[in-house]
Amino acid sequence: MQRFDIICPCHFGLEAVLKKEIQDLGYEIARTEDGRIIFHGDPDAVVMANIHLRTAERVLICCAEFEARTFDELFEGVKAVRWEDYIPRDGRFWVKKASSVNSKLFSPRDIQAIVKKAMVDHLSGVYGVTHFEESGNDYPLRVFINKDHVTLGLDTTGDSLHKRGYRPDAGEAPIAENLAAALILLTPWRADRYLTDPFCGSGTFAIEAAMIARNIAPGLDRSFTAEAWDNFIDKKLWYKAVSEAHEEIKEDIRCDIQGYDIDSKVLEAARDNAKRAGVLDTIHFQKRAASELSHHGKYGFVITNPPYGERLETAKTLPGIYGDLGNAMKRLDTWSFYVITSYADAEKYIGRKAEKNRKVYNGMIQARYLSFPGPKPPKKVKPEL
Repeated sequence: MQRFDIICPCHFGLEAVLKKEIQDLGYEIARTEDGRIIFHGDPDAVVMANIHLRTAERVLICCAEFEARTFDELFEGVKAVRWEDYIPRDGRFWVKKASSVNSKLFSPRDIQAIVKKAMVDHLSGVYGVTHFEESGNDYPLRVFINKDHVTLGLDTTGDSLHKRGYRPDAGEAPIAENLAAALILLTPWRADRYLTDPFCGSGTFAIEAAMIARNIAPGLDRSFTAEAWDNFIDKKLWYKAVSEAHEEIKEDIRCDIQGYDIDSKVLEAARDNAKRAGVLDTIHFQKRAASELSHHGKYGFVITNPPYGERLETAKTLPGIYGDLGNAMKRLDTWSFYVITSYADAEKYIGRKAEKNRKVYNGMIQARYLSFPGPKPPKKVKPEL
């Protein structure tokens, strides 16, 4: 069976979360880089990563790595790859995206053209043809050049992994599903602890938490480009992985997960999203202002993405919004609060300095993930036998 280096890009600053996910699947990490994890695996690992990873953006098979400072070096490096191991005679192949950072070669369009030409040149010699119909399955390639180091990654995923399939209506200021999952996994929250999002919007934090609690694989209700690659990834691997993932869902789990918002239409969309994700019965959505945040229980979690001021609110409203969060912290004094925001004065109006302040990106917005951990719950006394 073929062995690959598999590349999984992720949000910058959240590499450790993805690394643990991959290790929990049982795979060996090759190396960690800014914004991506590389691990060793076989075709089954490609399937498992696509279906199970919550925090990755996509799954790429590394076809080659080499140095290139000129287009001639790029051409020869690409041409030397055994593309026939991946792309059949009728395969439709192209460079989906090229990016370059701190490198001599910097034009994405030129990089794409040279790489495609080199691939055609190699495969023409292998298959004995001068023209490719490209009438078969898709084999998109992504090219990364960083400090003149070229990485060629065959994209097995297609649409980004954050597109779980449950959120066609994301609301006005959504947080990506894989980012929400990563931020939840950065906390000590577990399914037996309360969780509330007082700015739930389209419900992403609540839905991702419910999927984690019920062990619902994020890739169950979507398709992947590599599902059609029967030339080197057996279709049975996909059927087997999906079947096993369904069997591992915890149907009888009991959770207290709540989502609040002041917009009835947004809450209706959140309920629809939760229904599509199969977790509507696990979440309680309610029309309620953040200023009314309360809960009967202790030692719960608030994980939320409040307005930043860029799109939804004017700067004048933000002090009040973050002041409400600060007041809630005083009321829920045993709870832990985790807030992603780009609002520079968030801590000032919350009235408390975060214990941790992690830089993350929410889309193109540079934000911070503020951690205000509460006290740990007392240990349960084990009954005497």
